[in-house]
Amino acid sequence: MASGRSENPLWHPFADMGAVDGDRFVLSRGAGSYVWDEDGRKYFDATASLWYANFGHGREEIAETVAAQLRKLDAYGIFGYYANEPAMELAERIAALVPMEGSKVFFGSGGGDAIDSAVKVARAHFVQLGKPEKVHVIGRTQGYHGTHGYGTAVGGIPANGIGIGPLDSDVSHVPYDSAEALEAEIERLGADRVAAFFCEPVIGAGGVLLPPDGYLEAVAEICRRHGVLFVADCVITAFGRLGTWFGIDRWPISPDLITIAKGITGGTIPLGALIVAPQVAEPFFTGSPGAPVLRHGPTYAGHPVACAAALTTLDIYQRDGLIARGRELEQPLADALAVVAKHPLAGEVRAGLGFIAGLDLAPDLLASDPGAPARWQRACREEGVLVRPLGKGIALSPPLIAAQSELDLLADALPRSLDRLAQST
Repeated sequence: MASGRSENPLWHPFADMGAVDGDRFVLSRGAGSYVWDEDGRKYFDATASLWYANFGHGREEIAETVAAQLRKLDAYGIFGYYANEPAMELAERIAALVPMEGSKVFFGSGGGDAIDSAVKVARAHFVQLGKPEKVHVIGRTQGYHGTHGYGTAVGGIPANGIGIGPLDSDVSHVPYDSAEALEAEIERLGADRVAAFFCEPVIGAGGVLLPPDGYLEAVAEICRRHGVLFVADCVITAFGRLGTWFGIDRWPISPDLITIAKGITGGTIPLGALIVAPQVAEPFFTGSPGAPVLRHGPTYAGHPVACAAALTTLDIYQRDGLIARGRELEQPLADALAVVAKHPLAGEVRAGLGFIAGLDLAPDLLASDPGAPARWQRACREEGVLVRPLGKGIALSPPLIAAQSELDLLADALPRSLDRLAQST
């Protein structure tokens, strides 16, 4: 087992550092759907790291693109009238793919940036329409929208807001699976106060929760009818994870804003974007004297190296036919996990919509041992599979390049990992 390099000053996100120190799991390299630790042991990356290594690891095309761009123009901001070719080309290519023709693209450093941008743009839009009172934002229980200020508030995982002081008070939450609850909340608040509703097509970090049939179409229509902006958080679901470019475009929905990140570069370089439908962006693009300016943007917005990497990433998705893979692999993944569901320690299995799944442990085990999901993650690692512990169990989101042999590996390794868990319980 890897040494863990005790007493290293690295502070890990979402980690009990007292437990982590001296017990780090140090990875040294990756290729395809696999990574290796510093002791040379090989693991199937069954979560594509943090949901983003959609085309696997070690793509030489990305390395070559990054090196070439670093030699040409390594960095320069795009504030004001400055621009660079990779950022402009990437904005054009993304805008051409979304269901909202004529959209604008606002770049940032990742998904958290994109969410904060979405909240600000939504509120600023209504200010420009003479409706400054429309500031309230509605999120969903179990929703996850990153850990920036607005994202923490809009997200529906209460633990993420503990111990950090007050969050945005103009935010409320509704049950993740009830369109009726959303309409009731809008009516309770008054539509003249509500700016936006944030919605993941499939809830990711909150437990891999699939939308009920008709839910997404219903909430999009409710937002349209009440004059509330529909924000599709596609940071996890975009770039093939659900078998389409953005995830939300699997349904006949045209959002007002879309947030993306992660798969936009396959995770190789941090990059995110907010896609803004033309009717929302219009007040900021009039070109008239004294037109409003959105006084917002991260330092690395439109970074030329990140955008160059994203352009090559889009090329890879198109050339290798990877976008459709999320839909092609959804049933084979569900079939593989049906074997796991038969284990006595297994609980609910959520799969069948995209190349993503959530697996819960049995309720009795969770009741007696709330820390069992973390121990299950360890047991999976011993079987050569890396997974993410989430709430009641684990999440899976393998690279889109995964073959049937990797799904067979999951069908074999996951039940064995539950056997290991049973032995330690």
